Amino acid sequence: MGSKSFGNLLDLASGDLLDIPHTPRSLPRVMTVPGIIDGYGISDRDSDAISLPCRERKIIVANFLPLNCKKDSETGQWIFSLDNDSPLLHLKDGFSPETEVVYVGSLKTDVDLSEQDEVAQILFEEFSCVPTFLPQDVHKKFYLGFCKQQLWPLFHYMLPMCPDHGERFDRSLWQAYVSANKIFADKVMGAINLEEDCIWIHDYHLMLLPTFLRRRFYRVKLGFFLHSPFPSSEIYRTLPVREELLRGLLNCDLIGFHTFDYARHFLSCCCRMLGLEYESKRGHIALDYLGRTVFLKILPIGIQMGRLESVLNLPSTAEKLKEIQEKYRGKKVILGVDDMDIFKGLSLKILAFEHLLQQYPSMLGKVVLIQIVNPARGSGKDVQEAKKETYYTVNRINERYGSPGYEPVVLIDRPVPRFEKSAYYAMAECCIVNAVRDGMNLVPYKYTVCRQGTPEMDKSMGLSDDSPPRTSTLVLSEFIGCSPSLSGAIRVNPWDVDAVADSMYSALTMSDSEKQLRHKKHYQYISTHDVAYWSRSFAQDLERACRDHYSKRCWGVGWGLGFRLIALSPNFRRLSVEQTVSAYRRSSKRAIFLDYDGTLVPETSIVKEPSADVMSALKALCSDPNNTVFIVSGRGKVSLSEWLAPCQNLGIAAEHGYFTRWNESCDWETSGFSNDFEWKKIVEPIMRLYTETTDGSTIEAKESALVWHHQDADRDFGSCQAKELLDHLESVLVNEPVVVNRGHQIVEVKPQGVSKGLVTGKVLRRMLEEGNAPDFVVCIGDDRSDEDMFESITTTLSAQPSSEIFACTVGRKPSKAKYFLDEVSDVVKLLQGLANTSSSPKPRYPSHLRVSFESVV
Repeated sequence: MGSKSFGNLLDLASGDLLDIPHTPRSLPRVMTVPGIIDGYGISDRDSDAISLPCRERKIIVANFLPLNCKKDSETGQWIFSLDNDSPLLHLKDGFSPETEVVYVGSLKTDVDLSEQDEVAQILFEEFSCVPTFLPQDVHKKFYLGFCKQQLWPLFHYMLPMCPDHGERFDRSLWQAYVSANKIFADKVMGAINLEEDCIWIHDYHLMLLPTFLRRRFYRVKLGFFLHSPFPSSEIYRTLPVREELLRGLLNCDLIGFHTFDYARHFLSCCCRMLGLEYESKRGHIALDYLGRTVFLKILPIGIQMGRLESVLNLPSTAEKLKEIQEKYRGKKVILGVDDMDIFKGLSLKILAFEHLLQQYPSMLGKVVLIQIVNPARGSGKDVQEAKKETYYTVNRINERYGSPGYEPVVLIDRPVPRFEKSAYYAMAECCIVNAVRDGMNLVPYKYTVCRQGTPEMDKSMGLSDDSPPRTSTLVLSEFIGCSPSLSGAIRVNPWDVDAVADSMYSALTMSDSEKQLRHKKHYQYISTHDVAYWSRSFAQDLERACRDHYSKRCWGVGWGLGFRLIALSPNFRRLSVEQTVSAYRRSSKRAIFLDYDGTLVPETSIVKEPSADVMSALKALCSDPNNTVFIVSGRGKVSLSEWLAPCQNLGIAAEHGYFTRWNESCDWETSGFSNDFEWKKIVEPIMRLYTETTDGSTIEAKESALVWHHQDADRDFGSCQAKELLDHLESVLVNEPVVVNRGHQIVEVKPQGVSKGLVTGKVLRRMLEEGNAPDFVVCIGDDRSDEDMFESITTTLSAQPSSEIFACTVGRKPSKAKYFLDEVSDVVKLLQGLANTSSSPKPRYPSHLRVSFESVV
């Protein structure tokens, strides 16, 4: 069924937006190591070039290239230069000198179609940049449309509740987003070397790119870093294409966030919307996703210290600093540097400054707020409204509190050169960032470094070597990404205008010794956690995340944006009905072990009784005297014996094998372990407490066990409560003869030693003792408890090399079984195939004798 969000990319072939010329491959792809590939994906063995040794290459992909570009009006020639202010340009500082870095992204201006090939050649040869030329209509709807009008507001907690409050979801903009990501993918695929390359994708503009790349290259090293906030699940789940974007990110090997809050929200979305579980593995947060481990990294980006210090050493910076100091002599300066954006809290900041003047009249005439406004990155009525409100508030404050020679609020709304901005940083007594929601925001970092200054700058300013220690004070919103890393800052709630005013006053009146301590702490962190540290740390974790790439077998499943990659053991393969039936025919003594829920009956089915097809197959298999058939389940003996009553020769192991019955005429046997259930008096009140406090949870009382279910509870809260219940029960039952296990949305307490593996081992040993050693064994299950069966069969029959063992799990996932079937219907088809097979075994001959025998016949 086709997804309305264009899950099937074949549907995207129609429409003007996707009438895009094929992107030619500009870079040869070099591959040196073949991979193990299954499914319908393209094998890693495919190559367009002869295998040659090459340097390590890292491909950095972002919406825009770290380049400045303009066209000479006289000559008509393009002029390109590196954008030294771009953090992406300085990522290579964290890589080894031998690493080749290739950038893929768009230019910040349009290039005519006739010039694109020439420009692409120049950019690659001179700057190692591969441009993605998006058609104008696609770029407008992609960047200014879907990215800036829908993703950006949503990621900053703004919902389109009405037409005047954000743009409603527009499917044509989504289509442009898909198209743009596909164009980026074509360019990246032209530069990929599967053995050596790491691909590092940046920000929310390219959240679908990993899906396109993973469809073509199963083992390429994929990292993604989100530079914006990630909203809570209550906000994110309102997005109609929420799963497509989540699965796009999960096709990466490593996903990076600035703060734990953003990572926690992402994990919550994966848990609630995709049913995934996560855990901490040796200090690394990891998600298990279809046999692959997707790691999360939490590390805020840093700044390029050398670049900023070089600007401080410029004569123009020192000259500007002297000018500013002279202009504001005798006054304390509070500095703000923000984009013209509704999320930067400009109006709230200016209102807080007004409250500062109202509440502390002594500050009037002695303090100035200088607000530098960077050009808006987007467009729309929200930006215009924010600008209008900011100007209105500034004019009102200046009219009320200003005087000749004193302007309380100075608004600098123009492009400010880097040297001038650095001069303001170096001169300001306090820096305030009051954003209501922001991804990282490096303004506090830049301010701290500029306040530290450099020896050359001090010399040009006429400062001596024994000048007082440096000071700086920061007032930071608690809703920005850099806030957790700057522990010496005064943190504020930007919506609490009075508290922000008090914080600014505290920052201005703080003792010099305290200012020095706070500044020293911040500078030490910023100088040791620069952009090189950030990129090096991310690259190391990406290598670690991809360590097992070539030790697993891969399958690609799903169409379009629903594509997922399944990675499993190389020996793990689909169970062939024909192969199994053939082995069944050749065998003389057989053992068949089947789980119940999730194997014979779907987990999601409301009706838990076996279907007519299942019963028919079981009856046929049980009627064969050469077969020993057992249902091994966690369910109670009453329900199992009632549902399976027509199969008189069927063996049943209930409650994970605590109760066993060889056939209907036999009595139930217990496992032989402790019959003392006094521990239930301890467990039941505890489980009842967690049930009362966890809406949707229930208790299942078995004769030998107690089970706490939370599949109908809130996913996050249920999982959290299950972890707590597990710890709670383990601590109080430490001296009891029981074990506490956590399964799929359950916590179970049962007697020690009871397991499905014990049952299968017991049945097989009895067959061996009676001289009926099985030469054919089928064991099928779907969850963790069935893994004990798979292991037990292999161990018990290790001395029977002639036995053909078909241990099979339901669903493609990591397992001790060698085979898998996709779903319950496949299990039923297999049982029907076995049931319809004649019981009489065919003689086995060695291959060389079989040929001669057939020739005689």
